[in-house]
Amino acid sequence: MSETKLSFRALQLANQQRTAYGLRYNDFTRYRKHCANRTHRLRSTLKMTHGKGREFKKLPPLSTDNIKDGHLELLLFESERAWAYSQDLVTQSLQPANEDQAGTLRIALQGASAVQYTEGLIQITIYTLILNGRFLRYRDNFEDAVIQLSVARHLLDELADRAATSRDQALATVFADEIGPEIRYCAHELGRERAYDVDAIAAELSEKHRGEIAGGGGAGTGEGRKKLATLMWEGQPVPVRNPELVDVLLQVQEAEAKITQSREPAWAEGASNKGRTSKSGGHGSKKGVAAYDAILLALSDAEEVARKLVEAQQNSGSSSTSAAGTRDIHFVYAYIVYQLLSRRIQRDLLLVSALLTSHRPQASAKPNKEHVDARLYPAVVKLLDTVIQGLAQMRNLSIVDESPDLASAVEARLTFTKARRCSYLAQCYVAVKKYAEALSLIQHATIYLRETRSTLSIFSEDPISAGSPAYYPLTSSDLDVLESTITQDGLTIKNEWFAYNGGSINADNKTYKKPLFFDIALNYVQLDMDRLQERAGKAPAPPLVPVQAVPAKSRLEEVARPKTPEPQAPARGGLSSLLEGWWGRK
Repeated sequence: MSETKLSFRALQLANQQRTAYGLRYNDFTRYRKHCANRTHRLRSTLKMTHGKGREFKKLPPLSTDNIKDGHLELLLFESERAWAYSQDLVTQSLQPANEDQAGTLRIALQGASAVQYTEGLIQITIYTLILNGRFLRYRDNFEDAVIQLSVARHLLDELADRAATSRDQALATVFADEIGPEIRYCAHELGRERAYDVDAIAAELSEKHRGEIAGGGGAGTGEGRKKLATLMWEGQPVPVRNPELVDVLLQVQEAEAKITQSREPAWAEGASNKGRTSKSGGHGSKKGVAAYDAILLALSDAEEVARKLVEAQQNSGSSSTSAAGTRDIHFVYAYIVYQLLSRRIQRDLLLVSALLTSHRPQASAKPNKEHVDARLYPAVVKLLDTVIQGLAQMRNLSIVDESPDLASAVEARLTFTKARRCSYLAQCYVAVKKYAEALSLIQHATIYLRETRSTLSIFSEDPISAGSPAYYPLTSSDLDVLESTITQDGLTIKNEWFAYNGGSINADNKTYKKPLFFDIALNYVQLDMDRLQERAGKAPAPPLVPVQAVPAKSRLEEVARPKTPEPQAPARGGLSSLLEGWWGRK
């Protein structure tokens, strides 16, 4: 007799089907229909139909030679269909309008008990124990139910400890978390004092009854290391209890390994190159930037999966199935979002460094004057806007808000990035001769830098710079370099503004007039312009004496002659002259 190798994993298949077809949102009706359709397809594929029409055709008996995985899947989906129907009836019986039909539930519970078919396989055994324990609990047989569920919980714990992959570990953890509240409920109904201690109850009962129920078989043979490294947050592990989340986090881990091997520092602008010109040669290469695409894609997938899990838990109205005091799916979702935002910020800072490295300023004819591409500073400002948006989202996360030091560190980087943005945006306004706006931005940058210094002085150790990865390192030397750059830019802008239009708010220099100061000063100070031009190397040329030409006289020109004086009458005296004066005579 030839041996037939079967590859059938009951827990994994059940978890995949439940998650994909309605049970994530507790839609038992949809899942029952799916199981019915899948059962019909399996029967047709395996040719296990009972003939056509009214003629009944008996099926041939199964043997180890012709058995396939589909036969086990058929039994599993029949059990899943009966279990989903029972859960649907339970939901309907809780409604006030269906109280008289609650007895129909027992029919479905008995129909689902046909799953006792393969107790030799560990996963099928666990699946069988879980269903039997639930059905016993529905029948108020709490003593037998807690025994069945405790043995299943103990087997799941061993299966998780000996799992060969992280997905198998998460799969066992999911089912263990599901039956934990049921064990606690049964223990409470039995009157146990420590009904809340599920692990102690499962260990006690499984030690007594495991041999007679599960046959004493081992919980697995996989002794390999788990592929997914332990995720840590503030010195404590982050639990990952979902197989779907494990798959995407494995992709994140692989992408991080590639970046660790061929990654350049994200903050390529050190203390010596925080200004306009970056001195780093290959740190801002295109390969270094492209290396973040894979990890950002994997983190985006992980964020989507975690968000769906959170929404499913909220829509179902159920609380977390994890133990009290542990980190639930909401914490895992916030952790993944934090990692996604940190990698985006790291990528954007690397892009800023690449832009500043590729666009080196060129010296102009004028001393102390550099020319850069007009598109450089707007592109840098846009990237810094993205960094500010990411830091603002990070600041609102619950895991950041719960840590005072981390919240202060994020706030310090937020104000520091705003200061850098104002500095680069001021250069954009200088290029279009808007010096008033540029100086206003320089003042805002100074205020943001002052806030950054105040925030950094709160905590002794920076959690971001000391963390792994340090996606945004920030030191006091970085603040000093940026402050000196801002001060120098402010002085340069003032000089250019005064030379352009004398410091007038009007940007047009055509209406520029000489300040009144010079007119007043020249009234009291003798300004030797010749001496100034001589010192400047521009000696004035000797003045030319103009030669005056004597015009020729015309023949017709009239000669001016002196006038001939008129003769004067002799003066008269005596009485006659007096009488003539009375009668108007002269």
